[in-house]
Amino acid sequence: MSAEHPVAGTTATTAPDDGVSELAVTSGPQDSLEATAAPGDLLALPTDASLSQYIGAWAKRVRSGDSGVLPVIVGLIVIVIIFQTQSSVFLSAANLTNLLTQGAPFVMLGMAEVFVLLLGEIDLSVGLVMGLGAVVVAELVQPGAPASCALCTHGFALPWWLAIIVALLICAAVGAVQGTMVARLKMPSFIVTLGGLLVLEGAAIIVLHGGAVSIGNSLYNNQQVLYDLFWGKFSPIVSWILFAVVMVATAVYFLYRDTGRRRRGLVAPPLSLTVAKIVLVAAAGIVVIALCNVNRAHAGVIEGLPYLIPIVLVVLFLSTILLQRTRFGRYVYAIGGNPEAARRAGVSLAGIRTWSFVLAALVSGVAGILFASWQVSVTTNIIKSANSYVLLAIAAAVIGGTSLFGGRGRTIHGILGGLMIGGIYNGLYLIGVASEWIDIVVALVLLAAGTIDVLSRRGAQRRA
Repeated sequence: MSAEHPVAGTTATTAPDDGVSELAVTSGPQDSLEATAAPGDLLALPTDASLSQYIGAWAKRVRSGDSGVLPVIVGLIVIVIIFQTQSSVFLSAANLTNLLTQGAPFVMLGMAEVFVLLLGEIDLSVGLVMGLGAVVVAELVQPGAPASCALCTHGFALPWWLAIIVALLICAAVGAVQGTMVARLKMPSFIVTLGGLLVLEGAAIIVLHGGAVSIGNSLYNNQQVLYDLFWGKFSPIVSWILFAVVMVATAVYFLYRDTGRRRRGLVAPPLSLTVAKIVLVAAAGIVVIALCNVNRAHAGVIEGLPYLIPIVLVVLFLSTILLQRTRFGRYVYAIGGNPEAARRAGVSLAGIRTWSFVLAALVSGVAGILFASWQVSVTTNIIKSANSYVLLAIAAAVIGGTSLFGGRGRTIHGILGGLMIGGIYNGLYLIGVASEWIDIVVALVLLAAGTIDVLSRRGAQRRA
């Protein structure tokens, strides 16, 4: 599914600022589709646009109501300032590292939800898909009973890598079933995934046999590997080496992408802006690595980059490439922006919608594996609590900047929104605010994000 070869009758120009494509599809004299995931002001720039022209186009876009990730970035800065002034612990290395790791399930589910929100749909089952994935992977690595013990419980004793594959395939199958019902039977996604939520909760409890299953026994290598996915860490030296490798790859990618666009006569950011992006990413990475390499143990030594962070970044990278650098991603944005025009242009609405639900369930399955590693012991109560995660997943995606109306959003919005929610919960907990008030604050932030989404879309409609 190459981004460089659209279907016949389509023209696509990749947006220069965030890689999201603007798709203009024409299937006849009067049948046209324009699903814009990036502002036309930037696409109208000359191929040799200067940094000042880019900044001016971005400022014009913000003034017109399309603020992108700006609100959530400002929100994160405000959160840091407020909570650090109220509690000096907030910006401590231990607290920030815990915030990054313990917020991973919210972040992963937020990224999963983006796949269906881009279509203008909703998936209420991602939390329980996560729960099912956690139960399945934990059950599959349980050791087999010795032949001499007829009364012992028999586990599957699968290798950890095979257990992960099986769990992800089961989660993907759930997404395929739900996506088929939505895409081909034309059932409302709200009803389908609400039913899926209830079914999956019961199925996960059945798999648990009403009890609990643990992956915390260090005597079994398969359990130890799963345990380390959340709790394991690289040494400080390896953390810096890994950061250096990733930064070189990132710099090469940015420079190659923008140089290639200029060579093909397409709009691309000026070199100074590309270098600024690389420097910004490097600065953020240095801060994260430096924080993680600080000893955060009350007794003993706990330092180094958690395995969890690279895992989340790999999922983010693959999801971003899929949505912003492939034909599939272009079609997702097209359907979310104008499904009827996309259908007339020859886009397979049913196929794209089904695969989007599959991908949402697949990412939720990854979240489930990390969730099992975090909890160590998966119980019935933990499965039931997964119901609340779906609400936070939707909130993370919307707060991060993904539109509930479809056609606008990126997987990184799930990460930004998840960090904002995690920061609010963490900061209010540190200053002693009761849990019910924390929920109210998160709800108000969600309403504010929804209001910004509605107002910006109205502004875009008036301009059109």
